[in-house]
Amino acid sequence: MTDVSRGARPEQAALTRDNDLSKTEASRGLIAALVDSLNDHVIEGQEALWHPDARWIGSGGCGVKPNLRAFQDGWQRPFLNAFSDKVCVDEARIAEGEWVAAFGRQEATHTGDFMGIPATGKRVQVRYMDFWKIVDGKIRDNWVMIDVVGVMRQLGVDPLQGKGWDGFGEGWRPPVAPEPATAG
Repeated sequence: MTDVSRGARPEQAALTRDNDLSKTEASRGLIAALVDSLNDHVIEGQEALWHPDARWIGSGGCGVKPNLRAFQDGWQRPFLNAFSDKVCVDEARIAEGEWVAAFGRQEATHTGDFMGIPATGKRVQVRYMDFWKIVDGKIRDNWVMIDVVGVMRQLGVDPLQGKGWDGFGEGWRPPVAPEPATAG
């Protein structure tokens, strides 16, 4: 790891250094097609959208899927089983060259097992952020942050057992002060 206390900084934005801005509209269209297919609950037939070397990199609890089939079997199918009526709502989507990012929510009813929590019938919002890297006109990488803790809490399970940092800044839990940095 880089020692940031002494002024050294790691290289920033290395993955976007050679971004081809002429591909912005094509990238935007590809992700629009993907979101439409997800909202139509399409699993088979997505090969036209995904690069042969595609990876889906999920947040904690969701896993890393090294290819499209692993994404379909290890995320899409279990998620649709858990939330069979889900719909994606990208609240914002930004495209620049071969990169697209979005954040939003999935609105759904909990109809099947979700990470060990049996169906409750509750309506939930699943907050997410997606970052897509497009290569040769197809999705090569998809980094996804999903608010798993928030979903579990909506379903009546608090995996943080009341020790989350939600209350810091909301006034109901005092903040923890960081240790002062030392020169050295």
